[in-house]
Amino acid sequence: MPPAMSAQPSESARQAIVPDTAAGRRCDAVGAELLPEYSRSRLTEWIKAGDVLLDGAQVRPRDPLRGGEVVTLTVVLETQTDAQPEDIPLDVLFEDEHLLVINKPVGLVVHPGAGNHSGTLVNALLFRDPSVAVLPRAGIVHRLDKDTSGVMVVAKTLEAQTALVEQLAARDVHRQYLAIVMGALVAGGTADAPIDRHPRDRLKMAVREDGKEAITHYRLRERFHPRAHGACAPPDHR
Repeated sequence: MPPAMSAQPSESARQAIVPDTAAGRRCDAVGAELLPEYSRSRLTEWIKAGDVLLDGAQVRPRDPLRGGEVVTLTVVLETQTDAQPEDIPLDVLFEDEHLLVINKPVGLVVHPGAGNHSGTLVNALLFRDPSVAVLPRAGIVHRLDKDTSGVMVVAKTLEAQTALVEQLAARDVHRQYLAIVMGALVAGGTADAPIDRHPRDRLKMAVREDGKEAITHYRLRERFHPRAHGACAPPDHR
């Protein structure tokens, strides 16, 4: 059993030089460009809290810059999860300093939740790299159901996570699923029905009028009685 993850926050200190080309621009806008791993809204909060200094002095988000100043950011990054690290083997397909690509097996739950407080991908990620504890959802930007296997991309830095989330939101990421289905499947089509939590079984999803939009395009790959092999692709991040 690995030791319990420390709940102590970690301090992050960064410095950057304001380029001369930024003269006259707002502090928060330039700060977001100099420190792209943090969102502009988060930097604005830190500026207001006095965690961002300009040549050693506090500033306001709207203050104009001259160029050549030293921006210093010192913040305390709070741990974003209560999950504990667990030594769970991962099938790693690719890894660099920015992200981790894994092949998630059937049976592995992604996030701790109702009925699954341990043995999840989050627990495995915390064991492999404790630094992801300060990232929202331990760096996870999308999910796969417990009984679905497939490739997942996990961010290792806040900058990478922000970029991946933006790509998903802009629908720049294409995902395709393979499925075995019962019944007579036509050549292809579109499933368009809102889904949300099942009203009685919170561990399941169901089609509901008040659910979130869910659209999936599908096409037939192979037919073998009484089942069919199909390829499915959502048009967006849902």
